[in-house]
Amino acid sequence: MTSIVCTTTSADSVSVFDFDLLVVGAGSGGVRAARVAAELGARVAVVEAGRLGGTCVNVGCIPKKLLVYGSEYRRALQDATGFGYSVGPCGFDWPTLIEAKDREIARLNDVYLRLLQGAGVELIRGHARLSDANSVMVDGRQVSAAHMLIATGGIPHRMDVVGCEYAMTSDDVFQLRELPKRVVIIGAGYIALEFAGVFQGLGCHVEVAFRGAQILTGFDVDVRNHLAGELQKQGIELRRATTLSSIDRDGGVLRVTFSDGTISECDQVLMATGRLPNTRELGLHTVGVALAKNGAVIVDGKSRTSVRSVFAVGDCTGRNPLTPVAIADGSAVARTLFGASEVATDHSLIPTAVFSHPSVATVGLAEHDAKAQGLEIEVYRSEFRPLKHTLTGRDETTLMKLVVDKASKRVLGCHMVGADAAEIVQGFAVALRCGATKADFDATLGIHPTAAEEFVTMRRARD
Repeated sequence: MTSIVCTTTSADSVSVFDFDLLVVGAGSGGVRAARVAAELGARVAVVEAGRLGGTCVNVGCIPKKLLVYGSEYRRALQDATGFGYSVGPCGFDWPTLIEAKDREIARLNDVYLRLLQGAGVELIRGHARLSDANSVMVDGRQVSAAHMLIATGGIPHRMDVVGCEYAMTSDDVFQLRELPKRVVIIGAGYIALEFAGVFQGLGCHVEVAFRGAQILTGFDVDVRNHLAGELQKQGIELRRATTLSSIDRDGGVLRVTFSDGTISECDQVLMATGRLPNTRELGLHTVGVALAKNGAVIVDGKSRTSVRSVFAVGDCTGRNPLTPVAIADGSAVARTLFGASEVATDHSLIPTAVFSHPSVATVGLAEHDAKAQGLEIEVYRSEFRPLKHTLTGRDETTLMKLVVDKASKRVLGCHMVGADAAEIVQGFAVALRCGATKADFDATLGIHPTAAEEFVTMRRARD
């Protein structure tokens, strides 16, 4: 890990500054830091050129989940016949969904504005660039602060290949004017698989191409294998061990050439190969803020950069790019600077979900992580057909898995692939945080009939 070497600010007193805290970026982490700092009595300003709420509200978590919800109705209508409903032909209008999504995002933008105003935070519109360790230029205006917080989030990564201008990124999906019939998705992480589920759920033909041997790098191997099987059951084509070589346009058709020489024709190509820290135009390097090769702001456990007056949270740091992490870190920075004591976020046992279909949720150690740490473990695994699908006839199975320390019997990891995985695993994240053992799980009575009860009824460890 890169070490942090702090430099001192040039001012002797905070009274010479316009603000006590200047936040660059009005996303989830930045807004939370600003609000908490203001509530603690600090003079706070936030600089933002775009819409309030950052990636999560505008081109991430919220609009994506709304599209996921929209894509699930087609399956629900198909499944309804198994329960006695007569469902006739029904249409779907993509622009209507997008317009409804836009209305909700606009409402949330207003909510964020009111939150800042209610806390007494000044909103400065424009692009910020650091002038020195305590000031920024915002469209010709110089603004100074005793402390600065960089919370500028991330931007989509676009591959540099011939014809890349014909491809869209995840940001662009939310503004598509019409639903494509055929989509090729490059990548196999959160974003790629979530949009694969959206497009397939709405009736599109979907291909997912990626350079690895399996989807969801870093997740538990059983989770990866199980989800891949479920995606293929739905007709999503997984093209493993291949990369994008070029994209050509022939009229209204895109021809996608892969590294193995194969070609696919489609209406849209989605590059979903990750996001990069949005730090390029901030001038951070000019004032001595240490950056990683990909532009991520290097921070320590308390979100401090190599410049004593500058902090950073959220996706721009390149660590745990999840909204709740940014919010927690933003609050911790504010409380450290203006509260009674230093605060740091515990980045262990962070639960996460992939809103694919079926969805994935996990908290704690994957089996391979536990083994890499030299732990002797027991693995409990269950795969079953959900009760609902005994009537729908749908060929879909749920996976649940526990990783348990053999000596202490403490549950180290909890993993699920199936309907409502995120809602279920969120509760078990509390149990893991409290140090629950397998005996605690076994002693807990299940709610029957539910999928969640399977986590407390698994008795035999895998051989």
